[in-house]
Amino acid sequence: MSNELLTLWEKTRPSVIFVTHDLEEAIGLADKVVVITAGPGTVKAEFVIDLPRPRGAVQDIRFDRRFLELYQQIWEALREEVDEAYARTARAAGGRA
Repeated sequence: MSNELLTLWEKTRPSVIFVTHDLEEAIGLADKVVVITAGPGTVKAEFVIDLPRPRGAVQDIRFDRRFLELYQQIWEALREEVDEAYARTARAAGGRA
């Protein structure tokens, strides 16, 4: 699906807001990645994806040095939010017992 989206985007270059939980997919498709807090949903960080286009399939570029640098930077910003979301889920599940 990612490749199809890129092909369609290349034809007309519309503005697209794409929501995903897949960090590799986000870096492969985006020009900018925005990390949102676990809640309330506010912008925590923004990252410009400066990989050249056309990029090709994510599986083809995911070991590129710059891709890996971006992945690490974004994951550092995202890690706290993932931990918080899991903690909230655990607390909610514990309250139902």
